[in-house]
Amino acid sequence: MRGRLLSVLPALLLLIGLLIGLFTPRDVRPDAFLATAMVSGSALLPLWGTVLIGVGACAIFVGLMVDFDALRDATAYSELATLVAIAAFAVFFNRLLRRRANELVQVRSVAESAQLAVLHPVPRHLGHVTLDSLYLAAAAEARIGGDLYEAIRTPHGVRLLIGDVRGKGLLAMQTAATLLSAFREAAHDAPDLPHLACRLETSMSRSASQYPEVPGSEIAERFITALLAEIPDDEPVVRTVTCGHPPPLLLHRGEVRELQPAAPSPPLNLGNLVSDGYHVDLAPFHSGDQLLLYTDGVTETRDRSGAFYPLTERIRSWSGEASHQLLEHLHRDLIAYSGGELDDDVAALLARRRPIL
Repeated sequence: MRGRLLSVLPALLLLIGLLIGLFTPRDVRPDAFLATAMVSGSALLPLWGTVLIGVGACAIFVGLMVDFDALRDATAYSELATLVAIAAFAVFFNRLLRRRANELVQVRSVAESAQLAVLHPVPRHLGHVTLDSLYLAAAAEARIGGDLYEAIRTPHGVRLLIGDVRGKGLLAMQTAATLLSAFREAAHDAPDLPHLACRLETSMSRSASQYPEVPGSEIAERFITALLAEIPDDEPVVRTVTCGHPPPLLLHRGEVRELQPAAPSPPLNLGNLVSDGYHVDLAPFHSGDQLLLYTDGVTETRDRSGAFYPLTERIRSWSGEASHQLLEHLHRDLIAYSGGELDDDVAALLARRRPIL
């Protein structure tokens, strides 16, 4: 709707210029409105519309010259020449804007393809767990983010990973790809979550050590906040290991609570700070319960007043919804809360335990 209103602005400016020329004294010139109409048309209209606005502006000015018997006025011809030059510039500027817009569309398409190549869609069902996921890229520009998630069925149950790489761009995507590859390999045979976390830490440290001589490289300083979760098939529990990541939310019979870690570990690639190993937190996880894993892009979303998004409060009002509907609510609410301007990527993974038949 807003786009349609803006598209009539150049024509409206032409009309205002014409009315000023016809119904005001001769010393009041409509040039400014005519020029503004052409410049705005170059940004708001396609090429043919820009050309029509330019021709219309020049035709209006020539008509006013005839109406005021100014065909022998050198100043009028100078003003006409200026309008013709502005019309030519408007056409050139329109083509430049369209070319840049097409390039940006292509860049975003490549970025999305690269993101999808790294971030595979999670299966809908894994054992006795139903999964739904949400990923929202920050819309300000064509950026490749470092938010990631994965879910794998293993002999130990369903194992989940959600993480957030420090920074943006290709280095962040490379780091995310390394972590996901390590998780997909180690999740099957690591006997427990602490061993799995150690395997991931080793992989990330080795990856960082391969780039010690790259000038200006930040990869050795890159770290990843991560949360590992394990939902066994034969026990109504969920085990978690937190590595500097926001705590998950447990939804149980309309109640929502944060599963705060008793002893959180530092983010991955900072494993030298771990002295006592990785601590496993245990929580009940019965049939019908849901576990929401998310990145800090969710909780750090701000409204126009600067207030952070109240995730727990919002989720509580939707706790009775099906998993996919809950994430749809979260999707729409984040967009509305931020005014359509997310500052960071958002990722969420929702796991629900189904009844064991």
